[in-house]
Amino acid sequence: MEILEIIGFDLGHGETAIAKAIVDSIEPPQMLEINNQKHQITALGRHPRLGYLVGEQALIQAGVTELKIGFKQKPSHDLEYRETIRLFVATNYRILQETRQIDNDHNSYFYVGCPSGWSVQDRENYQKLLQEAGISQLRVIPESRAAFMQAKEAGKLEYEKLKSSVLIIDIGSSTTDFTLVNSLQEVPIDFGSNTLGASLIDRAIFARTLAQHEQKELLEKVFQEYPHHQARCELACRKAKEDYFTHEQLYSDPQSVARGFESINDQIYFIPQVNQLIMEEILNQPLKELGGKSWLKAFREAVKEAKSKLKEKQILPTLVLMTGGASRMNFTRLICEEVFYEDTSQIRPEPEPERSIALGLARVGRWDLRATAFRQEVQQLIDSKQLYQLIEKQIPELIKLLSEPLAKGLLENAITPGLKDWRNNKIKTLADLETSLKNRAQIWLKSEQASKIINQQSINWFNEKIQPELATQTDPICRKFHIPRSSLRLEEGIDPALTNPDLRIGDVLLADTVALFINVIIGGGTLASLITLVLTGHFAWPIVLIYGASMMAAGMELNRKGVKEAIKTNIDIPSWMRPNFLNDKKLEQLNQQTLPELEKTLREQLSANQEVFAQLIEKVEQDLEKILFTKVQEAIILIH
Repeated sequence: MEILEIIGFDLGHGETAIAKAIVDSIEPPQMLEINNQKHQITALGRHPRLGYLVGEQALIQAGVTELKIGFKQKPSHDLEYRETIRLFVATNYRILQETRQIDNDHNSYFYVGCPSGWSVQDRENYQKLLQEAGISQLRVIPESRAAFMQAKEAGKLEYEKLKSSVLIIDIGSSTTDFTLVNSLQEVPIDFGSNTLGASLIDRAIFARTLAQHEQKELLEKVFQEYPHHQARCELACRKAKEDYFTHEQLYSDPQSVARGFESINDQIYFIPQVNQLIMEEILNQPLKELGGKSWLKAFREAVKEAKSKLKEKQILPTLVLMTGGASRMNFTRLICEEVFYEDTSQIRPEPEPERSIALGLARVGRWDLRATAFRQEVQQLIDSKQLYQLIEKQIPELIKLLSEPLAKGLLENAITPGLKDWRNNKIKTLADLETSLKNRAQIWLKSEQASKIINQQSINWFNEKIQPELATQTDPICRKFHIPRSSLRLEEGIDPALTNPDLRIGDVLLADTVALFINVIIGGGTLASLITLVLTGHFAWPIVLIYGASMMAAGMELNRKGVKEAIKTNIDIPSWMRPNFLNDKKLEQLNQQTLPELEKTLREQLSANQEVFAQLIEKVEQDLEKILFTKVQEAIILIH
């Protein structure tokens, strides 16, 4: 089956909102409507004739005999709770289908939020409960993750902040949760309390209003016999609270009050009232649900605790993102600014908390599918062995880039100094000279100078040959997922000094190429061939002219091979003759004549050792894979 759309279902303790994102589109998700509203009170009512109603309909429809609000909580075995959740979700699902706002069950995937303080087991149990409502394709994720994704994709988080640490404070109706998103890792590190919710303020307003009501005893009897009336009165308290915090400046005057209203009958009214003095009293009063602490004190302590835990991990968030409906309460922002005052953290409340989680859930779902597909595309590139093939294709270029400077370096730093030592009678025979030159060559190839040559040429080869070839493979993947081509490119090339352990390809090239050259040039007989070429090619026949008779008298057959071996092994040319054989002018001529032959021999010998290069190709391929996976992890956050 093909998932075409993601439904973000924000089932909140106080309000519910639903959004939809099309998987193959990068357009922002759209809010869906239940009863012509883009967000609604989390309420479930039962009508004798109309059946189950949700949201405002459950509140305003005459004849509703059962009404439940604020029923979101950790999953439990309580049958009433489970049935309420099941009916609420099923009714919303039915309305979405009837209004054709979602596709069929096979093409839609639901993402539902939960407090980040819930355990993995809580999430799994909640997911099973929601699936009992008839939604088979469903996943439960932390609401904080949705808040982060909404802020990121709505352009409210700059890329540098995405790469750093973001603390998300989700102040909901039932809980306040603290979640850290660190270095693009979207698996939250959770903090916080599961009892510090804004609905406690609603209940405090309710309790205060009831305690001061002139018909208190009658109301208590009504609420006990008809619980749906109490639910309506609690909602009136919530509306008074929301009105107060929306227009807080208006209610600083003791004569002004934010009001809610609920009519029990024609004679009994429930009218909660809130202004600045009343709210300060409520926020500072001890609450048994918070262990005798006031809401204000409990929130301040929770923020400080979150900061302390971050400090223990040596993490300083660059941004504190506040979300959840209760983040509209201005004092919560002031407390966060107070706690993080000494730090450089920026405090940023979410402007539309009633919609942000639903939109974020839809974005997360789409992102999950597209990120998985993105990883699979890169994995298919790796599995196809195209990386190995593009490296193998460029090996002749590596040999070419290395042969010229190494030949020149060997000539200048090993062969020429050795010949001068022989000329100055510090070395006896040409055979001894060959041994000396081998040692000099091996020492030089391991020197810092040779390493720099090999390193720089290897880096040039990678940046000029491998990277462009790699880009032809990765650019189409980036285009497909609407992310910058640079996301999978190594635009900065490689550098062996990089400290990131996943980006050590420069070191690999350097170490392996040095080892390769030592093995091929020293162990593989290349140097012996080069020395024979240099020595006998320039000295053999002039020496024969002088020593030819004695050599013939010694019974040696005058052929090229025999002459070379004889000269190398047996003849110790007198010291007074050596400057004539190898004066500075002749030495310079020898170097000019030898360098092209030396380069050619190096290329031929290296090209013949494909087995050694096969090992190098494999190691470079492995490091390219590591680099790509590192780049994938960085690029994933850019996917919409």
